[in-house]
Amino acid sequence: MAEVIEEQETQPAAQAQVEVKKSRAGLWFGVIMTLCIVVLAGAGFYLLQQLREHQDALSSQDELKLIEVSKQMNAFQSQLAAMQSQLATVDADVTGKEAHFNKKLEEFSDLHIEKLESTRKQLQESILHLQRQLGKTRGDWLIADAEYLLSVANQRLHLVGDLNTTREALEAADQRLRESGDASVYKVREQIAKELAALKTVQVPDIVGIYSTLQLLKEKVDNLAVFLPYAGKDLTPSKQIHEHKIPSEEGHDFLSAIFGQLEGYVTLRHTDQPVKEILTPEEAQFIKDQLGVKLEMIKIALVQQNDTLYKTAIADAKRWLNENFSQNNDAQSFAAELERLNNIEIRAHFPDISASLKMLRDIGKLRLENDKAMQNDREQPAEQPNSAQ
Repeated sequence: MAEVIEEQETQPAAQAQVEVKKSRAGLWFGVIMTLCIVVLAGAGFYLLQQLREHQDALSSQDELKLIEVSKQMNAFQSQLAAMQSQLATVDADVTGKEAHFNKKLEEFSDLHIEKLESTRKQLQESILHLQRQLGKTRGDWLIADAEYLLSVANQRLHLVGDLNTTREALEAADQRLRESGDASVYKVREQIAKELAALKTVQVPDIVGIYSTLQLLKEKVDNLAVFLPYAGKDLTPSKQIHEHKIPSEEGHDFLSAIFGQLEGYVTLRHTDQPVKEILTPEEAQFIKDQLGVKLEMIKIALVQQNDTLYKTAIADAKRWLNENFSQNNDAQSFAAELERLNNIEIRAHFPDISASLKMLRDIGKLRLENDKAMQNDREQPAEQPNSAQ
């Protein structure tokens, strides 16, 4: 018991010592905190004073800087406004170009679509044509061949005037129609027979013979005598004075006496055409060359079978011959030959042979008419027994 009581007495004393130690520690802690707060407050006040002094010192410089900054800002704003206006102009330009490009693209697209559509139609037509060609029988091919031969015959006749080729093409077309075995082409063959008969009546001029005649006349040009005198001209044989048109006999005697004295020295010739000048040999040769050129013009008109140009060129050559050459036997023979050539029709009047081609191109109509005729022929024998009853 005594030990217990001693333990109880010792415990309050220990607790009192612990409490005394705690109170002292708190006191020191409060003092330290108070000092810290005071130090901090003083430092803050000092810093605040320093800041105010610093602000007062810098306030004037800051205002100047703010003014400069405001000026720069105004300059920047004006530049921005100018840039915005330029951007607006560029935007409008870009918008206009974009609209233009869009329009061009639409036009190109429409044109491309049209070309594609036309190409598609052409391809469809080609495909249909091939299908029709593949579906044809041998008779159809022979009829198509005959149609081609008839078109060739028309072209050779009216464009070239080749009667032989035209006749052979018509005969070949008739042979193709006969081999086809189609009864509907009988009328076409009848028309071809009429056209062949009409071709036999055509008189074709001899183009080669006329050309040879013109070539021979051109060789004779050098033998013609130019009417006007020139140096080196061949002398014509002298004629008797009484052959000239002088009314009195005294004149004949006087001229005969003079001619007898001058014979061997001077050649006298009489002409009804007036002599205006004396030519040089070059001018005389030029006159002959001109006649040759006119003959060449006649040849060109002959080859082209231009009847109007042909006759005009012959008339021009005859006029040149009468005006510039002596009317001796050579010139008269030359003129007579030109007149004979002028009376020849170099372009024959060909008959129209297009009827057979038109009929064959409308073969469908002929087939319908043939079918109707055959049907009527079948119905007539059926009606005759009924009428007999």
